[in-house]
Amino acid sequence: MSLLLFDILLCGLLLALALASMLSRQLSHAVILYIAFGLLMALCWARLAAPDLALAEAAIGAGLTGALCFTALARQGQLALSPVLSWQQRCWPALFVVVTFCGLLLALLQLPAQPGPLPALVVQNLTASGVSHPVTAVLLNYRSWDTLLELLVLLLALIGTLQISPAAVLHRSWGLSRSWSRLLAPLIILLAGYLLWAGASQPGGAFQAGALLAAGAVVLKLNQQLDWLAWRNIWVRFFAVAGLTVFTLSVLTVFFLAEAGSEPLWLRWPPELAKYIILLIEVFATLAIAIILTLLVVAEQPQTALSLARADKTEDIDG
Repeated sequence: MSLLLFDILLCGLLLALALASMLSRQLSHAVILYIAFGLLMALCWARLAAPDLALAEAAIGAGLTGALCFTALARQGQLALSPVLSWQQRCWPALFVVVTFCGLLLALLQLPAQPGPLPALVVQNLTASGVSHPVTAVLLNYRSWDTLLELLVLLLALIGTLQISPAAVLHRSWGLSRSWSRLLAPLIILLAGYLLWAGASQPGGAFQAGALLAAGAVVLKLNQQLDWLAWRNIWVRFFAVAGLTVFTLSVLTVFFLAEAGSEPLWLRWPPELAKYIILLIEVFATLAIAIILTLLVVAEQPQTALSLARADKTEDIDG
């Protein structure tokens, strides 16, 4: 009974935060409320026994998206004084949230009491998938089309962002923040490596590991400690496209190397090689996701020689 009351309270808070974010008179306040909404949403996924989604929501919904919104506000000079929206401008988004929430509630009430046959089929064929965690088996074997297209969408989003990204904004970072980020970076790398490796048998995987690496890289980048992490670096461009490239090459290799007379394996891995193919894809996908998500938040146009000289001078002053 206590857990039911907690879940009802959690749903109420989610709806209240969504409405408050929509009705906020200042954009900066709306972003803060949206970050709080993302944190509670991560808790909701955890309550629904979906830790994979909870990890992604905490890193993306509450972390990187919030940083992206604040970066956009700061670059437009709106963080201190945001435009005041009229009641009509704030009412329609809030009405959309209420209608969507009611629609989802009605959809949940129409769900069948017993799950369909798909979960049982996943468990039944898990031994041939190459991994022992059903979510990873679905994303990188049974429904690998979804993951392949997600990598493509991320890459296209980055390419579009780079076309409209402003020039680099030079600023002096806080010394204490730089010190803490240096201590935090090794821990983030270790934790991301664990999430990547554990994804075969536990909640985790490439997206969660990549999102965590991106969160740490954004902090370091904002503290001017990762100057090489920019699109102008050829290795950054290489690993940004490597996730999609390795995935596609794996698909084509398995398809064309299928034995004569056997059924072509299009986006289906041979059981004896599935484990190694999935691991290879996840390693490069993790690096690609981390780089793309980082550049989506802190993407900038190549600096001129004058701006680079000013940045070097700033580093000398901080040192």
